[in-house]
Order: sequence, then C-alpha cells, then structure tokens
Amino acid sequence: MQRFGKILLIITVVSLAIYAFKQGIFSSFTDTNWLADYLAEQGNKGLLVLFLVGAAYTSVGGPRQFMAFAFGFALGGIKGALIGSLSALLGCVITFYFARFVFRDSLKKRFQSKLTSLENLIVHRTILKMIMIRILPLSSNFLTNLAAGSTHISAWRFFIGSGIGFIPQMMVFSFAGAGLGLSDNTSLLISGGLFVCASIIAFYLYKTRLREQISEIIEEK
Repeated sequence: MQRFGKILLIITVVSLAIYAFKQGIFSSFTDTNWLADYLAEQGNKGLLVLFLVGAAYTSVGGPRQFMAFAFGFALGGIKGALIGSLSALLGCVITFYFARFVFRDSLKKRFQSKLTSLENLIVHRTILKMIMIRILPLSSNFLTNLAAGSTHISAWRFFIGSGIGFIPQMMVFSFAGAGLGLSDNTSLLISGGLFVCASIIAFYLYKTRLREQISEIIEEK
C-alpha cells in the first residue's frame, strides 16, 4: 500500500508538470499580463490549472512571494493572497510527502545530524514554531519542506503552522500586485502597511532563541 502511494504521488506530480510544459504555462507563469488574460479567457477552469501549477512551481523551489504578486495582479489583493497561500501550501504538502515517502532514507543517511537537530527543535509546539520560521523566513521554503518531510514530526501540525506563517508575506505581495494591476493606490498603501507590520513581527521573532537554533542547524557541518 505504501509503495502504491509513492507511485501514485510521483505519477500525479510528473503528469501535472508535463501538462504545464505542454500548455506553456511554466514559461508564462512569470508574465503577470499573460496570467490575467489566461484567467479572463479560461475562467474557473483556468484558475484551477494555475492553482495546481502554482503548487508544482513552489514544490520545486519557486518563490511563493512572486506567485502571490502574480495572483494579486490577476485576482485582486485578498483573493490573490488566499489562492496563492493555498497553492503554496499544496506545494509544501507535495514536497513534504515526496521527502517522507521517496527520499527520507537517502536524506537521513546524508544529513542525519541536521535532521535530528531540526526534529528535536520543532517536534514540540510545532505549529507555533513553523509560524515563526515561515514569517521570518529563516531558510529556504523548499529545503525546510524537504527536511521536515524526512523527520517524524506531525504532518498536520507542520502544514497548519506553515499555512498560517505564509499569510503575512503573501498578503504583502498580493496587494502590491493588485495595486499595480488595477492602478489602485489604496492596494499599494495596504501592501506598504502590511509590509511594515510584517517587518515588525519578523524583527521581534528575529530576536528570539529560535533564530539562533535554526542558524546553528543550517551552519552545522
């Protein structure tokens, strides 16, 4: 059963990637005007396709901040942030389970010490600590997802904390995209205000012991 799950996961992700390449979506995903036109033409079907492509994009290390900007440009600040955050969260789920089902043994052999340190750090109060890690962020989202999937931490707590932690930055970039796309100064002001708030939160979290612990894990040989 576990082997079937691994095969199904790989087939699903590969099929999605092939479809996106054939449709030229990956090459156009960074073009905000193309994105808006595509959604206008395809409607809800196009939104679903871009939602899934966005998940695949972030699952392989694509910056979720740019995705939030693109969705905000096409959909508006609030809707863009919501769709972008959920898409990024799905990307997080994909990478996490790829690591857990496919790569965990090989990653543990190579990075046993770092993975053990990370697991010991976030196994308790996982939701709160993941919110803090995502808000800063302290390391690459892709590497965080990959490393967490290789540990035994609770998947649902990891996803809840990640999803909540994604929101501040996604709101900032989505409203910035909306302000540019709609020539809306209000959205740009909201984006600026959210950026200030997120920066204050990030600065406060930066002063915590968690920052030092994450840095020690990243720099550990």
